Amino acid sequence: MDAEIVIVGAGAAGLSLAHHLCAAPPAARLPSVVLVEPPPGPSRPAVRTWCHWGPPDGPYDAVLTASWDRLRVRDRAGREAGGVPRGLRYKMLRSDVFEEFVLGELSGRPGFVRETATVTRVTDGPAGPVAEGHDARGRPYRRRARWVFDSRPLPVLPPARTTLLQHFRGWFVRTAGPRFDPGCADLMDFRTAQPAHGLSFGYVLPLGPREALVEYTEFSRAPLEAAGYEAALRDYTGTVLRLGSFEVTGSEQGVIPMTDARFPRAAAPGVFRVGTAGGATRPSTGYTFAAVQRQARRVADRYHRGLAPVPPVPHSRRSRAMDAVLLRALDQGRVDGAAFFARLFTALPPERVLAFLDGATGPLQDLGIGRHVPWGPMTRTALELPFLRRRPAGAPPHRGEP
Repeated sequence: MDAEIVIVGAGAAGLSLAHHLCAAPPAARLPSVVLVEPPPGPSRPAVRTWCHWGPPDGPYDAVLTASWDRLRVRDRAGREAGGVPRGLRYKMLRSDVFEEFVLGELSGRPGFVRETATVTRVTDGPAGPVAEGHDARGRPYRRRARWVFDSRPLPVLPPARTTLLQHFRGWFVRTAGPRFDPGCADLMDFRTAQPAHGLSFGYVLPLGPREALVEYTEFSRAPLEAAGYEAALRDYTGTVLRLGSFEVTGSEQGVIPMTDARFPRAAAPGVFRVGTAGGATRPSTGYTFAAVQRQARRVADRYHRGLAPVPPVPHSRRSRAMDAVLLRALDQGRVDGAAFFARLFTALPPERVLAFLDGATGPLQDLGIGRHVPWGPMTRTALELPFLRRRPAGAPPHRGEP
């Protein structure tokens, strides 16, 4: 056995798991951990931005790019809702900074090893699971462990009744004059052209009076071509925000699955999936980072207490059931997505809505939120879901669907 634990992938899930496993209580036994990441190239994700809600004194606050204590949501007419969520801040963390922070914390820790290799498969061997692949020179790579945590994206999503994609492109802009309020994040601005299925919105995270990350985001069945994102961003920055002249200093783009598929946490005996591959992404919102932290803390806690480090179910059965209803209602055009989310922020305290969107509310809170949803189409959708068959990704729609 090469290590007790092998972690495949050094994204948010892999780094967070390594961080929590090796940040043990004083009396706890530290595991031997191998963190494997691909060499620079197409197999390694580009630098990207992770944003999440959390208390003002979070564990990564020292390396945040920016944070905001006020949020704003605008409906299609430009009416504002939101405010200051009690006990929460919205935080921006760059992936390269997070990686440097975590690896710096782990440098020199007994039992921690970082290796560079492309893992192509994880198999169940007679003496424990094995991660196999090749290094940067093409030489075979092989590590055997007691447990393997695999954070690589799944090649194909599991079967689902509804699958939408949250896809986006953002520009880091610098304007000629002050155009942004550095203390306020525009979480959802629905003054964008809405797609036939799903919804779209603008997203503005100011980094200063003249600098911001400005994104166009859609929840829909398929991503846009590059020209579609560029046209949407030009319209949003020009027609909606009226930024005037500006330069684009950087960009980012991504796709996040929003699906009611069931993500198996165990791929084989001793092999666990974590992060998006393990179902950490909240199906109805795409929120992932906070769930990844909960998942990593729980795995580490179980290990430190001498238990099998099985990842928890990232979201409750109740949350997943509500997400399944909302996803199908959005996909079928029964619910106006822009009006749905704008109404929640208008009717409820922002911290309650944010807890709901992150899957951190209880049954009584969910009932209170349910008073502000369109009951007719949501009830119809809930009643038909048990009769819909889960289909493989890319399969044609159910009979009678557009």
